[in-house]
Amino acid sequence: MKHGKVSAWTMKGLINVISGSGLSTLSNNLDQSDEEDCEKKDEEITSEWEARAAAYKIFRNVAKPNCKYIDEDDLLRFMKKEEVDNMIPLFEGAAETRKIKRSALKNWLVNVYNERKSLAHSLNDTKTAIEELNKLVSAVVCVGIVVVWLLVMGYLTTQVLVLISSQLLLVVFMFGNSAKTVFEAIIFVFVMHPFDVGDRCVIDGVQMTVEEMNILTTVFLRYDNEKIFYPNTVLATKPISNFYRSPEMSDSVEFAVDISTSIETIGALKARIKTYLESKPQHWRPGHSVQVKEIEDVNKMRMALYVNHTINFQNGDRGNRRSDLVLEMKKIFEDLGIKFHLLPQQVHLSYVQTTASVAPPPAR
Repeated sequence: MKHGKVSAWTMKGLINVISGSGLSTLSNNLDQSDEEDCEKKDEEITSEWEARAAAYKIFRNVAKPNCKYIDEDDLLRFMKKEEVDNMIPLFEGAAETRKIKRSALKNWLVNVYNERKSLAHSLNDTKTAIEELNKLVSAVVCVGIVVVWLLVMGYLTTQVLVLISSQLLLVVFMFGNSAKTVFEAIIFVFVMHPFDVGDRCVIDGVQMTVEEMNILTTVFLRYDNEKIFYPNTVLATKPISNFYRSPEMSDSVEFAVDISTSIETIGALKARIKTYLESKPQHWRPGHSVQVKEIEDVNKMRMALYVNHTINFQNGDRGNRRSDLVLEMKKIFEDLGIKFHLLPQQVHLSYVQTTASVAPPPAR
């Protein structure tokens, strides 16, 4: 029997021999050994807590005992070199050190769970919207089929046509605005489609997360977990900022220093800020800028630091990174002795004599 020249009868006989000989494949042996020895089944992660627990188990099984990170050698036991090179940059801080910390693995797995959850909700809501649209279109098609059938069978006389036309005009008069609303909502959901479930958006200056999408309405979850229902026809007329679909975003920190601050001190300030940003390449992109915006009242200089994040603002990590940056700048100000002093103010004091303070005349 030559490779590549196996007839159907030969293959059938080979299958019968293997089936009747009691042989089994390697995968079946592995499955049976797992069921008999370990009796473990694949579990689906259904919460962030389970995602953290799964990250802990993965770290414990992959990393060396009593080790605080997973290095490249640990991964090569399970993966190929190319797969390891493609996977390591996915974890925070691992691209430079080639080591994966437990916190980075936990954050990555939690983010994967959240994205998977958002995708499942988005697909579910899309399916629901399509089913509603299918019912609506089916009703219209059924009415059209009935009318065509009546025309073909010759049951539509002039009197019947007049009756149907009058009823149709009445329906258009009663439900014309509703039909227009439904049509605009369908265009917004299926054509414009500015967001998906789980996207963090800004509408009317309020930051919210998309919780549920329907044909007529969209449910948002505000930062305080308050649900807000927006008609899709209203959303179609508003500008919507979508963080999830945005690229890596920038940020700024404004501050003021005293006008007496020397040029050398400002140069040292820029150098210290640059050193800090370069020490955290997993948080900040190169190419920051420290600018002097203006001088106010001849006593202070308004300055601003412009930085580029390595992420967008979808997952809410911006607050922690910005907080660490501001605290580091405060430390730099203290080390360099940068302060801000108000201009001296003139204070005028006047003494007002009251009648109560006048001494009574001496008695005679």
